[in-house]
Amino acid sequence: MREYKSIGLKLTPQRLAILEYLKDNREHPSAADIYAAVSEKFPTMSFATVYNTLKALKDREHVLELAIDGGKRRYDPDTVRHHHLICTECRKIEDIYVEFDLRVPEVELKGFEISANQVDFYGVCPECRKIGAKGRRVVSRRNGKAEKAGPM
Repeated sequence: MREYKSIGLKLTPQRLAILEYLKDNREHPSAADIYAAVSEKFPTMSFATVYNTLKALKDREHVLELAIDGGKRRYDPDTVRHHHLICTECRKIEDIYVEFDLRVPEVELKGFEISANQVDFYGVCPECRKIGAKGRRVVSRRNGKAEKAGPM
């Protein structure tokens, strides 16, 4: 509990449970994911408690809010500068800690002064590639029947 006092929030049991869930969590959970996990221990807790706690943590720069999964916000407790690999199939997000020397040409800046960047790479993770290669079915042009696809 001592480690959370510096955040500046009233530390209710529900908020502590949310903080503990986020601690060292690399899954980039949504508010709904956090609510589902924490409400098992606190069944009377509202979704608003989770959402308001996440907003307070974001405002205090103790979590990053990621808008990389459609309309669903995901949360990253790792506030060290990093980028993401995102699977377009299962929506899994992995962190990468590589610096990219990205320079925007002056003509493209449109008056902006760049202070930071985040690079998101989209593709298919190894697990989804394995499933796709093993379980994909295609319709044969020869006989019109479904056949198992061969190796990619």
